[in-house]
Amino acid sequence: MIKKVIYTGEITLITGLHIGGSNTAMNIGGPDKFVVRNPISNLPYIPGSSLKGKMRALVELANGETEYGKPSTSSKSKSGKLFGALGNKAKNDEGCPSRLIVRDAELINGDQIQNTDMPYTESKTEVSIDRITAKATPRTFERVPAGAKFEFKMILNVFSGDDEKELRQTIDLAIALLEDDYLGGNGSRGYGQVKIEKKTEVKLAEDYGKI
Repeated sequence: MIKKVIYTGEITLITGLHIGGSNTAMNIGGPDKFVVRNPISNLPYIPGSSLKGKMRALVELANGETEYGKPSTSSKSKSGKLFGALGNKAKNDEGCPSRLIVRDAELINGDQIQNTDMPYTESKTEVSIDRITAKATPRTFERVPAGAKFEFKMILNVFSGDDEKELRQTIDLAIALLEDDYLGGNGSRGYGQVKIEKKTEVKLAEDYGKI
């Protein structure tokens, strides 16, 4: 390992966000789809897996690296170099591990989210219309409301032989694409628009030797 590049910052919701959680606590008259919450604090959060998966998908689409609509298995693709790839032995590609660690993003301004339908969230009812019978079917989604802020952290591990500039450019591309796309579900219906502010810190391998 040569260094770690640590990305920190805030994800601000421009529109309501729905990342699905368990429906085991569903009550009559409540939402049909719940958001994921920390089971101890009951605060909504953004899973690192959701954030990383969306970033990877956007990078693959932007660079034409999908394999028939599925994630790329090539360790030579830009997404594979950053997010990891299984490889393909038939093509002499042994794959590579992910260079990027993405932490869960925790809600940091819960005290500013008041008078909502549920703790820190809102309920949004939508109606789907059957085009044949014209029957209306209502559905209610739980969303984290616009204005909520989440603190995120990502760590880029840079090893000997890596193209650090390309790896960092891919991260910047993923963040830019995400701001012009959406996070979570139902993005084509207005959910999940975000703004991301970030800063970086570099820790060299020898810095850890001083601890």
